[in-house]
Amino acid sequence: MNTYVVLMRGINVGGKNKVPMTGLKKCLEELGFSNVSTYIASGNLILQSDKRANEVQAQIEEALPECFKLNNELIKVLVLTRKQLQAVIDNRPAGFGEQPEKYHSDAIFLMGIDAAQALPVFNPREGVDNVWPGDGVIYSQRLSSLRTKSRLSNIIGTPAYQSMTIRSWNTTTQLLKILEEIETRKEG
Repeated sequence: MNTYVVLMRGINVGGKNKVPMTGLKKCLEELGFSNVSTYIASGNLILQSDKRANEVQAQIEEALPECFKLNNELIKVLVLTRKQLQAVIDNRPAGFGEQPEKYHSDAIFLMGIDAAQALPVFNPREGVDNVWPGDGVIYSQRLSSLRTKSRLSNIIGTPAYQSMTIRSWNTTTQLLKILEEIETRKEG
């Protein structure tokens, strides 16, 4: 049995594509996934399946518009193993996410594009924003005291943004902790 983190793009954002987490959990359990749990209402799931990650992704992307009234053009799903999520955290730039009182740090997960394709849409403001490419992710950090001057929101209107989903660094690390707890229980 494989344990996955599922990141959903395009649900519960700005009052659009509303998906209640209890309904989402039920929908996925009816699809045959086990030990489904949600983490905050922004499309973060942990589940178990005998299927490969790409099969889980395709099944969820197909089922979401059937279970809920959604604009499925906005919906994308990224399925990560513990090892993949661990690599995102382990390979972060030096010091990234270590000063939450000074910086807002985000992992921008890429879906079907790589960092070389995504990076050109970022236009970091000097002294405010920093971005770094990673494997399947862009690391973004904004100086908290100047975050209203950040250019991160400028990516929203770009075609590449349709292939990204943003998670705070805290959410990213919490998801890994949840995965580790599940795997520890499995082994014990």
